[in-house]
Order: sequence, then structure tokens, then C-alpha cells
Amino acid sequence: MRTDCALNIILIGMPGAGKSTVGVLLAKRLGYQFVDTDLLLQTQQRCRLQQIIAHVGLNAFKQIEADVLCNLETSHSVVATGGSAVYSERAMARLKKLGQLVFIDIPLEELLERVNDMDNRGLVIGPDETYEHLYTERQPLYRKYAEVVISGGGLTVEAVASTIEKWVCNPTDE
Repeated sequence: MRTDCALNIILIGMPGAGKSTVGVLLAKRLGYQFVDTDLLLQTQQRCRLQQIIAHVGLNAFKQIEADVLCNLETSHSVVATGGSAVYSERAMARLKKLGQLVFIDIPLEELLERVNDMDNRGLVIGPDETYEHLYTERQPLYRKYAEVVISGGGLTVEAVASTIEKWVCNPTDE
């Protein structure tokens, strides 16, 4: 097992950035566990994200998500968060205590190609908002909380995982 990495690696970024896919690969590379906080939330609430949002509304969903993140206990894990995790300062403070926050930054055009089923994806988005609006709104939040920013545009998930491993586990290597 790697001993020169952060206790936990916390992935943040837009829906479609590849946090879950990259997270699984990175966890395998490091011998870490993989935790998907969207799946934790769905398991706790016993329904899909979009159903939760439809049932309780966006603000209550954000609170439920923040509670799940604030109660997260894990070690030697790669954690993929929901794209809306950055809306809770309290949750982000908790995640920062758990590990190193890594923002997977993907250009909007590439994200739009990847995210083609927004109605069933469980996006925390208002009825009059667009994905583009979310991108503009969230970019400064991701950058505010990130300790490492990985530019993943045009890269394979394997290349993104490798880049994260390099920057988080070997930060002095050039």
C-alpha cells in the first residue's frame, strides 16, 4: 500500500467530470477503498438522486447531501463527491479535514458531450437553470476549495488518475 499519499483523496468537480470513474481507477492504483457519496446518499434515502430532489426540493436535498458529507468517516479512500457538494461550506470543511481536495477541471464543451441524460442524472439544478449556468456558478467554488486542480480536458480517465496520483502522492516530482 502507498504510504506517501494523503489519508484520503477527495474528488470534486462537475457532473460528467469523471469523478466516479477516475475514483475507482485511482483507488485500485493506490490500494485504497472507493467511496461514492452520491451512492451513500441514495442508500441512506432509499431512492435515486433525482427522486429525492423531486420529492424534497433542491434546498432540502442540499441539506441532506451536506449531512451525509459531514458524517462521512473513512480512511485510505478515494472519495467521489456529488457535483453540488461545494454548495455547503460546512461539508467542504469536513471533507478538507478528511483528506486532500482534488478538482477535476473539464472544459464546458467536453462536459456537455459527456452529460447527455440530465433528466435522470440527479443534477441539483433549478427549473429555469441550464447546465451551462451550473458550470459558471460552480467553477469559482471548485477552485476555492481545491488544493489540487487537475486539467482533465482531452485526457483519458487513466491519464487523469495517473495525473492525480502524481500530484497528490508525489508532489515534489516534476
